[in-house]
Amino acid sequence: MRYLLSSFCLLFLACGSYPKKQNFQVEQDATSIFHNPYFSNATKDYVYKANIEVYDNTFSGIFIVKKLGNSNHRIVFTTEMGNKIFDFSFVEGTFKVNFIIDAMDKAILINILKKDFKVLVEEELSVIKSYSLENTLVHEITIDCKTYFYFKTQQLDKIVRVGHGKEKVTFLFSEISDTIANQIKILHSNIKLNINLKSIN
Repeated sequence: MRYLLSSFCLLFLACGSYPKKQNFQVEQDATSIFHNPYFSNATKDYVYKANIEVYDNTFSGIFIVKKLGNSNHRIVFTTEMGNKIFDFSFVEGTFKVNFIIDAMDKAILINILKKDFKVLVEEELSVIKSYSLENTLVHEITIDCKTYFYFKTQQLDKIVRVGHGKEKVTFLFSEISDTIANQIKILHSNIKLNINLKSIN
């Protein structure tokens, strides 16, 4: 029991240390809900040229995100010839694999992609705590028991998933026009997985 309590204390301190390491200043009067503007327009097809590097494999093609309704997104990745690589659905908090090629059909990889893409399309997010860093507002948010920090200057330009006080996954949004991030990078620090998206709309 003593060991278990010590482990919980260490975990709490490790998670709490990230804002301190980054010199975040706590914001007292901040929003309780954060709205992710990307992939939120149901009238638009979001189409990207994609390059996914996973372990020793590289997959290139067309990455399409479509909002079908509230809490309902479809994500499809195909070759440039139109052959499906994967096809996922997020509906009302549930996740479904409609199709995935054998080379990527591994439970651990599917789970990682699920977490990454859920962050991209999750719109209304409860804020645990807000901080400031120079001219940037940073919101601490939990998604599926994982801690994320959303960095916003004029627009949302970075998301970082943190574990044990260290950055595990970084989402970078650039070339932002209104509510569209024309360039998106998802970089993993603990596994060989990088995703690069470039808008071709």
